[in-house]
Formats: sequence, structure tokens, C-alpha cells
Amino acid sequence: MTTAETAGAPATAPVKSAVRTVLLLEHFAARPGLHSLADIQNDLGLPKSSLYMLLRTLVDLGWVETDTSGTRYGIGVRALLVGSSYIDGDEVVAAARPTLDRLSDETTETIHLARLDDTSVVYLATRQSQHYLRPFTRVGRRLPVHSTALGKALLATHTDDEVRLLLPERLEAVTPHTITDREQLIEELALVREQGYAVDREENTLGLRCFGMAIPYRTPARDAVSCSVPVARLTPGHEQAIKAALFDARDRLTLVTRRM
Repeated sequence: MTTAETAGAPATAPVKSAVRTVLLLEHFAARPGLHSLADIQNDLGLPKSSLYMLLRTLVDLGWVETDTSGTRYGIGVRALLVGSSYIDGDEVVAAARPTLDRLSDETTETIHLARLDDTSVVYLATRQSQHYLRPFTRVGRRLPVHSTALGKALLATHTDDEVRLLLPERLEAVTPHTITDREQLIEELALVREQGYAVDREENTLGLRCFGMAIPYRTPARDAVSCSVPVARLTPGHEQAIKAALFDARDRLTLVTRRM
């Protein structure tokens, strides 16, 4: 290619193989377990021959794993290493750790720190409820922004028009309690802005109520903190104590992240 041809080429033209690799890894990330070549091709619509070669390359590099037959594929261990590196190197996660520990001790309930990513929230850190004995983590898990207290707290830092651009008119029903009408959700966001916190009323998980607050070190906010509690254990007094602890945690997190 000549210098003139190079100068006239689009500077941001996507590399097809790179795009396909990212699509494939995101596909696996959203669908845990192992999948056949036919199922992957049906979901992604990629040519079978090039998809197979891409899968084999990623298997050789450790990004994709197969079963003993070599015919079913899933996410590999290297994806975990990269994900862990993101968490380990994130300044907000590091700065938030003492506050998350304190919030966990004060509420004895499950605590999450999450980040907005398009129409989802992604968990960056978790403190498991002291009422459970088994180990549990949600770090890296992605959930719909409209069905979570974390997501609604973050959406409330955007304008109504920005929310309309981000979300479709009809929203996915995660549970029977999920708000599926965008305009109804926007009405609730006005209340979130007024009271300073969002509530998930079994909208993402049946039997669980969550309270979330955005951390305003950026405008609009990209990170939020939440507390989840089983409805059966949520007394009025416990709810008020959780909200007070969350407001205190939000203020502490705002102080430690204000220069980030």
C-alpha cells in the first residue's frame, strides 16, 4: 500500500479477527458452561470454518477450554487472570476496601460495589452476608441496569433523555416485580434523585431487597454501592439502619475517590 493510500484509509477501521475474538469471549462470558460449535455459530452467525480456527487458536492460547472430546467450548483460565488484573489494578476498588469492610460489619448483610457498563452493572467487589456460612462471590458478574438498585442509582445521575437513549422502551422482566416500562422506570428515577438512594424490590432476585447509592466522584456517576437483605429478615428498624450505614459509606467513598 502506498503512502497516499495509507493516509486515505480509515484510522479507526475495525480489525475483523479482533472483533470476532472479542465477540466470542463476551459470548462465553455471558453463557457459562461448555457449548458446541453449532450452537456458538448459531448464536454469533460467524462462518463455521473461521469460527473453528478461531476457537482452536484461543484453545492453544488458554483463552478457551474444551471438554475431553474437544467438541465443546467455554471460557478459559486466562480470561480470569485478565479480569483479576483489572480488579487488582483499579484505584476505586482499592480505596473502597476499608469502607466496604465497615459497611459489612455495620449491616451484617451482603455488600456490593459495582460499575456501570452500557446497560449493565458489573460487580467489582463483594462482602458476603454474615448470615451465610458458605463462601460466595459475585465479582465480575453482570446484571441488567434497570432491575438492580445499583443500576437505578447510577441511572438517576443521568438525565431522562440520556436514559431514553440508553434503554429500549420495553425492558426485560428478570422477575415478576421488574419494571419493564422505560417511562415508569424514569418516574422512579426522579424519586431516587430526591431521596438519594434506589431500591430493588425483588426486581432482580425473588425474596431479596436491595438498597443502592451512587458514588458521586464523577458526573454522571459510574460506580455505586449497595446492600442486599432477604425480605424475610428486613424489619423497619433494620431497613433504617441499612440506609443510614449506606449514606455514611457513600460519604466516605466520595472523600476517598474525589481525586480519581
